[in-house]
Amino acid sequence: MVLVAHPSVPAKTVAELIAHAKANPGKVSIASYGTGTTSHMAAELLKIMAGINMVHVPYRGSAPMVTDLIAGQVQVAFDVMVTSLPHVHTGALRALAVAGSNRFDMLPEVPTIGETLPGFEVRTWTGVGVPKGTSTEIITPLAREINAGLANPTIKERLAQVGTIPMIFTTAEFSDYIAAEYKKWAKVVEVAGIKPE
Repeated sequence: MVLVAHPSVPAKTVAELIAHAKANPGKVSIASYGTGTTSHMAAELLKIMAGINMVHVPYRGSAPMVTDLIAGQVQVAFDVMVTSLPHVHTGALRALAVAGSNRFDMLPEVPTIGETLPGFEVRTWTGVGVPKGTSTEIITPLAREINAGLANPTIKERLAQVGTIPMIFTTAEFSDYIAAEYKKWAKVVEVAGIKPE
């Protein structure tokens, strides 16, 4: 994910955005592509970790959110790379930071949020699951072949073109990752007071 801003926002870095939000509590808008989505959770995590008050503006999807962000109807947003990257390259949006733990190869000059707020990390991710109780005779070769595909240089290059970085896990590591993500986001939901709609 990437934290993007309309060019009129007087912040070129995460630190400057935090300072701007602190100087204007409740006046800076942060859009998401829907309540409870990854972009919303990223916004809430930023607000919690930075101690800032920003107005959440939920949309019904990334496309209308980005349209209003480009038009200056909202000021900042978290979005997936594939949607915002073309607009960053044209200058219609400004990339303030990436939300992952590492800088992104297609935006090498853009820092991570964690460089300003240590420990901040948000990833959108997709995994492959099987029904509970599936035998290891099925799981082991399936996991091996999926990981081999993700390690394939051609596939890695194509995924990078759409802003995706493969994470290769063993089945145990992936289970641990899911459990850690559940715990992390449950806390954000609780602290932010997010309710199901």
